[in-house]
Amino acid sequence: MKDSYLVVVESPTKARTIKRILGNPYRVFSCMGHIVDLPENRLGVKIKDGFIPQYRVIKGKEKIVKDLKEESKKVKKIFLATDPDREGEAISWHIKRLLEKKKISKEFLRVVFHEVTKEAIEKAFSSPSDLDMNKVNAQQARRILDRIVGYFLSPFLWRKVSRGLSAGRVQSVALKFIVDREQKIQEFVPEKYYHIDVYFEKEGILFKARLIKKGSQKITIKDKKEAQAIKKSLLDKDFLVKKIKVKTTLRKPYPPFITSSLQQEAFRNLRFSSAKTMLIAQRLYEGVELFEGPVGLITYMRTDSFYVAPQAKEEVKKFILERFSSKYLSEKEYKFKTKGIIQEAHEAIRPTSIEREPDKVSSFLRKDEAFLYELIWKRFVASFMREAEIENRHIEITCGDLEFISTGTKVLFDGFLRIYPEKIKEEALPYLEEGELLRAVKIEIEETTTKPPPRFNDASLVKLLEEKGIGRPSTYAPTISTLLARNYIRREKTGFIPTELGRLVIELLVKFFPQILDENFTAKMEEQLDYVEKGEKAWQKILEEFYPSFKEDVDRAYQLAKKNLIPAGRICDKCGREMVIRYSRKGKFISCSGYPECKNAYPLTTGIKCPQEGCSGELIERRNKKGKVFYGCSNYPYCKYTTSRLPQK
Repeated sequence: MKDSYLVVVESPTKARTIKRILGNPYRVFSCMGHIVDLPENRLGVKIKDGFIPQYRVIKGKEKIVKDLKEESKKVKKIFLATDPDREGEAISWHIKRLLEKKKISKEFLRVVFHEVTKEAIEKAFSSPSDLDMNKVNAQQARRILDRIVGYFLSPFLWRKVSRGLSAGRVQSVALKFIVDREQKIQEFVPEKYYHIDVYFEKEGILFKARLIKKGSQKITIKDKKEAQAIKKSLLDKDFLVKKIKVKTTLRKPYPPFITSSLQQEAFRNLRFSSAKTMLIAQRLYEGVELFEGPVGLITYMRTDSFYVAPQAKEEVKKFILERFSSKYLSEKEYKFKTKGIIQEAHEAIRPTSIEREPDKVSSFLRKDEAFLYELIWKRFVASFMREAEIENRHIEITCGDLEFISTGTKVLFDGFLRIYPEKIKEEALPYLEEGELLRAVKIEIEETTTKPPPRFNDASLVKLLEEKGIGRPSTYAPTISTLLARNYIRREKTGFIPTELGRLVIELLVKFFPQILDENFTAKMEEQLDYVEKGEKAWQKILEEFYPSFKEDVDRAYQLAKKNLIPAGRICDKCGREMVIRYSRKGKFISCSGYPECKNAYPLTTGIKCPQEGCSGELIERRNKKGKVFYGCSNYPYCKYTTSRLPQK
């Protein structure tokens, strides 16, 4: 078609939004993500020839590729408008390679934008650029590296544990964190402690002081009799207000969201999993149909940068002045600390227009979309508001050689808390003077027990991965999803618990592949990939440095590792061999030790009879697609009884 252009993006939603914005003569095509990748059934990397990848069209994407080639024949200019990160750059590069033909001259132009809005799209198309091959190479290095690790480690687990398992560079380290934490929880020995709280009343205000010192030493009470003796010694005694400290602190607002902090806050505030957060954020970014037409509500959601475009800064400052007055606008722009090498060309996650307030757009959004958008919008506005002023009052009260502390907190100026509330427990204290004598209203002994470290959840695991420099914004959610899908971990309430299979996998990997499980090594590898993206290191060099020692570990592991077969205590009724317990993604099962010659297998039951009336089956532990554990009858599909909790025997 004469004077028409082809625009290629990943998703249909993004394609529809951009088509409505650009109009004719642009034809917008959705490639549905990656269209080529390394082959599924073999390594697909020529290691001896310099780690040359052998890309193939992904199974199921043949029609998309065919349609894309047909569309490309109608134009001479193709705009590659995939996402502004390594994955997006690689997708564009693969598309260009597929569509390039020596005899047919076509112009390929890369357009980059961080928000799907009319202004951003028009600006990007008015100044297209070339592909960033440094980004492409960084993605290619990561893909080949992960393929090599997975290609050699997964078959090792198949042979030593069970078929269908997988191991990955980032997922294995994340699993080790969860397994190690569970080990600490199991080994934890709780201890009882006793606190003594003295209550006073003045001006109608009841306030508490806690015993913290005896003489100059911090006091720790582990014996209840000792606590009772101290309490008895305080009865009918005068207490002296020894010292009063009043300090006003300024609480700085949080920075606008980046990928990791968005996932953490969405979990804390909304109880969204990392995968759910990113799925909803993707929809908000790609475009929502509003009264003004289709528009992306937030900037690109995979970022580790706090950078905010100058125009967006001016908009939010103007909004704060008009909505809250000048006393709420920060006098200076805050500097937020970043970790590692970040992409300053990216922006923080923010609303594309501050005028699209949550209340104005919520009717166009699904419930969960509205919740997440409101969180992003408020966090961004708050990051440009004044600090909150908090008064902290610290009162030392003595009785003989015993020292008690009473603290009070008061918000003097709410600042950013006006729009982004934070849990601050305000505790009122009456007016007191140093040297004043007090009488106790009541004295209480509080028994507390030390608690083990908490299990990791979506928020805390993502936070740790970010702090350690393991993975990047795009990898956090898929890592957690993979661990759940592989039955390496399961959710219990909001925490992650490693399964027997997860523990077994980590035990093997730690023993035979310590380098892969070394968090410092994994973090350093991410840093090396960043250097490739900056053009400071050749991508092949990373693989040349990694592969030899890794291959040595693989060869040694195959020689030394023994197959982990646990006797099931029964004989195969088909071939007479011993039955053993094996593992799969769905849990444990009983299988013939002669597999694959004999494929006889049975589910491993819990030993609890199915409660369904008239059913002779037993309950089996199963997992749904999201990795959640439930129990179903062994007679399924004839009996469809299920329960989330195992009944008592």
